Amino acid sequence: MPDNRPTPSEDDGWRPNLGDLRARLDEIDDKIHDLLIDRARVVEGVARSGKTAAFRPGREASILRRLVARHTGKLPARTLVRMWREMLAGTTGMQSPVTVAVAGPDAVAAMAREHFGFLTPIDAKASVAEALDTVRRGLATVAVLPFPPDAATWAALTAATPRLYVIARLPFWTARPAHVPMADAIVIATTAPDASGDDRSFIAHPGALPVLAMHGAIAEVAGLIAEDATGLPEGAIVLGGYAVPIAGDTP
Repeated sequence: MPDNRPTPSEDDGWRPNLGDLRARLDEIDDKIHDLLIDRARVVEGVARSGKTAAFRPGREASILRRLVARHTGKLPARTLVRMWREMLAGTTGMQSPVTVAVAGPDAVAAMAREHFGFLTPIDAKASVAEALDTVRRGLATVAVLPFPPDAATWAALTAATPRLYVIARLPFWTARPAHVPMADAIVIATTAPDASGDDRSFIAHPGALPVLAMHGAIAEVAGLIAEDATGLPEGAIVLGGYAVPIAGDTP
């Protein structure tokens, strides 16, 4: 039975026994480890379920939002986000190999490393075009590029087969200490993004759709809009979208 009695306050003259506290930490670590093993088994079941893609950025974003919303205590929420990002990277890699092509400054590569995990292969490319071609040819799972892209990059998403989509925006946690690398980036893949519950989309020729921001000729609009969505203006081209980032820190 767990001991749910409150720990006495040191103001009452109580002093903790360091050996007891370390033993308690070991016990908690074992329980966390057992749960991680159980979680990995569930992931194996998900992999056998026949779902089309191992990497689901919308689902991952919704998991992190839920955990940050319920988080309490002095452990920084950004630490929680970092821990889960590594775990999500590891369990995604259980389902299929993941390689990330990166183009742009070193800070963009740092965003890729932070988001996709320390052990995930990062393949630096000399140009955005080379990174996109690597993804199209199936030699990389995703590409991470500087944001906002130039007009040629936006056009390249639909210029060849298979076509490409924006599926995520980095960094996902934005309350960043001064010493932490920071660069705006987007993630590109051959599969369309999945919904997270709080999303934005990029559209060429948005017509009368309410626009949140313009990036050259590309409009950013609220919600995750599918290519076959009803009511799209004639000539509109959906270029993908992303889960809106979170602060990643407790109030």
